[in-house]
Amino acid sequence: MDFVRTTPPRPVQVAAVFPELAPLARPAIRLHPRPGSPSVRDSSVGGPLLWPAGEPWPHCEDVHLHMDTGFRESLTDVRLQRRLQSRWRPDDRPPAHTPEEEALKERDAARLAERLDAGPPFPADCPVPLLPVAQLFLCDIPLLRPPGQADLLQVLWCPYEHEPDCKPATALFWRSAAEVDDILATPPEPYEADYPGYVPEPCVLAPEAITEYPNSLDLSPELQRLLEDWNRWQAAGADVDSFYAQYPREFYSIHLGNAPGWKVGGWPPWGRTDPYRRHCAVCEAQMVPLLTIASWEWSGGEGRSWAPQEDQAAAHADARGPGRYPSQPTRVEVGSTDNMQIYVCPRSPEHPHTDLIQ
Repeated sequence: MDFVRTTPPRPVQVAAVFPELAPLARPAIRLHPRPGSPSVRDSSVGGPLLWPAGEPWPHCEDVHLHMDTGFRESLTDVRLQRRLQSRWRPDDRPPAHTPEEEALKERDAARLAERLDAGPPFPADCPVPLLPVAQLFLCDIPLLRPPGQADLLQVLWCPYEHEPDCKPATALFWRSAAEVDDILATPPEPYEADYPGYVPEPCVLAPEAITEYPNSLDLSPELQRLLEDWNRWQAAGADVDSFYAQYPREFYSIHLGNAPGWKVGGWPPWGRTDPYRRHCAVCEAQMVPLLTIASWEWSGGEGRSWAPQEDQAAAHADARGPGRYPSQPTRVEVGSTDNMQIYVCPRSPEHPHTDLIQ
């Protein structure tokens, strides 16, 4: 980890204004992924995995209906388009492919032609290799609670949407890094993805420990009423713009509750649905948030207060135009620019996990 990202201090100390919320504070680690070239020995998003050569690469065995959504692209095309966009400036003509990129396109086209010549190229029951989503080492992310001697979490997904929730199917693997000697050099890849947003950009991480408070929807009705009491905010001397006098709970939700972006632990983001508890299919324990896979590191407008101090200039600049994605460094997009929350059993991380789009 050779760079840092720092969340700006919150405009109000939550527990000072509302001591009733202090017991609800939770630790979280914001991952702050940024495009880079991680190695198999690095914690990363979308990077190569420390995968044993003797262990089969995971595939999705579900039936995949290969209908033309208008968005489906080969991984080669997704990556080439991103390279072009990264070189595109608003006052320039669209850049041309380099000779190396043209060769990649030709190989991709030849590969597709071979599959077409061989018959239906994408049988619905053909197993699909999973794509790496995240690799997290315990030494970088101490909030992880791995089973046994494991010190490494690897998260992969199938880049096709799966019913009934129209989201990628996820898989988790815990392992001991020291036990991996012979590393799989060239993992298989799916030919295509349902959407470019299901192809993570390789990113290095700058983990940052923070303290989080719940999304306002996770609070009891009594605590929600406290947040809506403007007199309480004023009596505590909180420096809150009078713009929020009619809706002080909105100030809490935007600036003080759960942090946006990729993170481990903390509180879940809600919004698409009201909160509901997830229970382990094996032991019925209430499951806890493990990893948030986020479409955006911060939102626009007031939500930019969560942009790290090192990124504030980029967050407040006009970031429109091809190749400019300061708040979407991973290029991941789930749902309608939502978050995918992965939950695990607190009694045994090896019990089946579950996931949820919010």
